[in-house]
Amino acid sequence: MNFEDFYWHDAIIKNIVINRNSPGIKDEIEMEIIFPNNNERVNFVFEDVYWAKMNLNFGIIADESILQACLLKKDDKDLINLCSLWEGNISSAELNIYEILLNSTGGEIKIIARRFKIDKL
Repeated sequence: MNFEDFYWHDAIIKNIVINRNSPGIKDEIEMEIIFPNNNERVNFVFEDVYWAKMNLNFGIIADESILQACLLKKDDKDLINLCSLWEGNISSAELNIYEILLNSTGGEIKIIARRFKIDKL
């Protein structure tokens, strides 16, 4: 299934784990998500992560829900900056840019990784 094939609106993020047990070899971000249309609990694992930005809100008694999620185009400024920072050691053609906008004010998760996989819980 493709990243954009999921019904993201109002899906709830229950858990985020950054796995750096083997830095540079196995860099992963795992997100446990519950989808509202079928109450399915899914673990998204972003593999070979090169960069991430998480603008999250805390101190609010509410579930963190998703407004929308999409795969961005290769002309994204953060991807261009990452590739120029690493001076040709990484190619934008090899990477994907995942953006998750949250319902909370200013909430956003952006991940640059090679791929993602799904583990059903």
